[in-house]
Order: sequence, then C-alpha cells, then structure tokens
Amino acid sequence: MSEALDRIREEAQEMVAAASDEAALEKVRIDYLGRKGPIAEALAEMPRLAPIERPLLGKAANEAKQAIAAAIEARQSELEQGRLANLAETEAIDITFPAAPLRRGHQHVLSQVRRELEVIFERLGYHVEEGPEIESDWYNFEALNLPKGHASRDVHDTFFFSEDVVLRTHTSPVQIRAMERLKTPPIYIVCPGRVYRKENLDATHLAGFMQLEGLAIDEGLTVGDLKGTLLYLVQSLFGPERKVRMRPHHFSYTEPSFEFDTLCGRCNGDGCRSCGHQGWLETGGCGMVHPQVLRNGGIDPERYTGFAWGFGIERMALLKYDVEDLRLFYENDLRFNEQF
Repeated sequence: MSEALDRIREEAQEMVAAASDEAALEKVRIDYLGRKGPIAEALAEMPRLAPIERPLLGKAANEAKQAIAAAIEARQSELEQGRLANLAETEAIDITFPAAPLRRGHQHVLSQVRRELEVIFERLGYHVEEGPEIESDWYNFEALNLPKGHASRDVHDTFFFSEDVVLRTHTSPVQIRAMERLKTPPIYIVCPGRVYRKENLDATHLAGFMQLEGLAIDEGLTVGDLKGTLLYLVQSLFGPERKVRMRPHHFSYTEPSFEFDTLCGRCNGDGCRSCGHQGWLETGGCGMVHPQVLRNGGIDPERYTGFAWGFGIERMALLKYDVEDLRLFYENDLRFNEQF
C-alpha cells in the first residue's frame, strides 16, 4: 500500500508541474486530495488491514497529502509571479507621458475682486485690517458719531442680538479698533469684510454683502488727497480713461462728506442704459474723518486729519464686469461663475 501511495504522490506532483493555470491546478487538487481521490480510497481500506499495518498506512497517506499540497502551493506561487510579470509588461505606466489635464477650480469672482482691491491699496502703502462681524453698539455706532437715538441709525436696518450687540452694518468699526491698536499716526488701512443689513432683496440690494472701507490718518491730509486716492482706485480697477466725481452728502462720521461716482465705461459720459442716462455710476461714500471720531479712536484731531471711504465689493464687481443683478454672484451657477 505504501508503494501505491508513493506512485500516487509522484503522479500528482507531475500533474502539478504541468498545470498551466490556476484552474488546472485546482483540478489536480480535487482529483488527488478530494474525498473521491486515490488517497481517500486508500484510507478507506484501513479497516481491512491488520492492526499493526494501520499506522503505517496512515503515516504514508499523510506524507503523500502533505507533499502534494506543498507542490500545489509552490506551483500556485510560480503562476502568480508569472501573471504579475506579464501584467508589468503589458500594462506598464510610462511616467514620462503627459498626464490628462485636470479640471481645476478657481477663486470666486468676488474673492478675485476683493484681492485685486487689496493689492491696489497695498501698492499705495495701505495694509489690510479685519475685525469681528458681531460687534458692540459702541464700535458699530457710538464711536462713529452715531449715539443712541440718532436718526442716521435708521438707514442701517440693523440685526440686533441684544440692545448692545449687533451684526455689523459696515466695516467702519474696524477703523476704530485699528486706531486704538496702532495709536500713533500715520495710519493707512483698508478694511474688507462681510456686513449685514435688513434689506429687501433686489438686483442692487442684499441682506449680507461685502464692503471695503479705507482710512488714512496723517498730518496735513486734505480732500485733494482723498480724491486722488479714489481716482487711482477707479483707474487701476476699470482703466486709465475713467474719471471720478464727488457730490456733497451727509455721513455722521465724516465732515465734509461726499458720495463719489465713476464715469460710465460704456458711454464714456454720454448717457446710456447702464448708467441710467446720467453718464456716471454711483460707486460709494467718502469724506474727511469727523474730529469726534478721531477722538473716539484716541487720535488728536488738532494735530492729525484723516479721510475715509467705503463701497460694496459686489458693486465694484458689477461695475467691472457689467453684471446686471447682484444676486447672480451668490446663486452658485457654474455657468455664471466660470466666466470669471
């Protein structure tokens, strides 16, 4: 019986060596090690043997099974290595070949315009200041010459958390904080950020929007310096042919106060639909900083003067790209966003 098991083992090992793929190898395993294979048949004869011969048969059968299983495992490993080698040849990656172009995102148009505005003023020596969007009544109103009960507060349509805590209605509070922190002029800053007002939404009004305000405090600053700064702004943003005009207005935190307009780029001042046939586009507010506001920020108005201005970043983007509705900037329509 041992000799028969030796022949079965040798025959199985030959079949294993000849197996060309894993399917053939699995067939050899079933044929020789399965419940109906020759080794199982040999073990079925064990009850007919003398007791002294049974252990010898069991040992020979176990050795044959182990040898065949080891041969199958070794051949399986060889087949796997061959398959991987073939894959490396047929599906190799050429790392020198240019990759497919990636579809990259880009900054939103409002972020682009905000950064462009910051760079324009940084070239003039201004630096960017930021502050909290949740403000105290002092910084948002009182320090800006708008005490409680002042009629000008009504135009801000404020969101109140409590009597003394609000969502800021402009970025002017950052100017007061900057004066307190920097203490000694010269001070040249721009303050970009989001502001909030209870507005009825339409093509030119939003409840949450972005502003950029600027503040310059130094000895001897005049309205001429203010106008020159605004002219540099609009010509840098819209082109050298643009002009600026200033109209008297009233703001509690500046004296004198103005609104400033930009010459319409479509009609060059002749009047068209874009500018309401006025030739000019309303852009923002400005003026010389009120002496009381300087005092509230810890600055001596007898020695220093200052000017300030402010405008909506959305409005600047609207004017730059001739967009007809501010709401388009916030609708997240890729067909619109991908134009910029």
